[in-house]
Amino acid sequence: MTFIFLFTFIITWTGYMSWEAGTCEVTALSLDGAPLNVVYIADPHLRMENIDHVRGVISEINALHPSVVLIGGDFVFGEEDNLSLQEVWNEIDAPVFAVLGNHDYRAGIKGSGIAGKISWVAETYMRSHNMDASFLYSGGDATYADFLEDELEKNGVSVLRNEYVKLTIDGQDIIIVGVDDIWAGRADPPQIPKTGIYTIYLVHEPAYREEWKADLVLSGHTHGGQFNIAGLQALNSFGFVEISGLSKSGDASLYVSRGIGTSNLDRDYRYCASPEIVIINPGDTLISGYPGLLN
Repeated sequence: MTFIFLFTFIITWTGYMSWEAGTCEVTALSLDGAPLNVVYIADPHLRMENIDHVRGVISEINALHPSVVLIGGDFVFGEEDNLSLQEVWNEIDAPVFAVLGNHDYRAGIKGSGIAGKISWVAETYMRSHNMDASFLYSGGDATYADFLEDELEKNGVSVLRNEYVKLTIDGQDIIIVGVDDIWAGRADPPQIPKTGIYTIYLVHEPAYREEWKADLVLSGHTHGGQFNIAGLQALNSFGFVEISGLSKSGDASLYVSRGIGTSNLDRDYRYCASPEIVIINPGDTLISGYPGLLN
């Protein structure tokens, strides 16, 4: 009887986690000074198994009528050399800007097993507290990242690698800064002119530096914990690490997205960390006309 109960529980729980991974919430942020209808996603980790899910996410993005779409890196899954799935980004009906993530550089954390997990925890804490954790990083394939960048650019995604771009959205100027990947040892953001223009930094791994003078930092990487058990929620709530959600770092707002894909299992599974589209300052017409929008 116990075996039947455990078997039923495991099957049910696994089915739920698979279902949750195929959903997507829309999170609305109201931020003073930011332009309207800026949409942000992260961590698509494209592969054949989730391409329909990503297409569904893109359909929801288009329904939000974004002024610009920002993507926080980790476009690939595993050691994939066939990048033809990146064609999906052509389906977005707005300008798209992005940074690369550690998977896009094939970069990771040193060690395996228990040692690797300890290193991951140490790196997460150190990075969250503006400490230098570079001695823990391993790998980094710039040739592969260049190859991916070319593919993304062909499909409508402007990749910012320690670069910035100035845009005008509904008459408001905005600066978007792309910080190249931290785990790959490539983060070297440019100096930004002191103009007072609202400035958004894109950086894959959650991080903030006072010298950036950012108004908003958008990150991903964590998948919201992916399996968001009580312990992770507590660590996030008490500011030990940035796992998901909105926080303040100095004068800047930091938002860590739960992302839309996953990276470490044969199938996408999530628990209490559903995929997420973020929209910044949606207009009143959009809020009233789009029933899926959460305030």
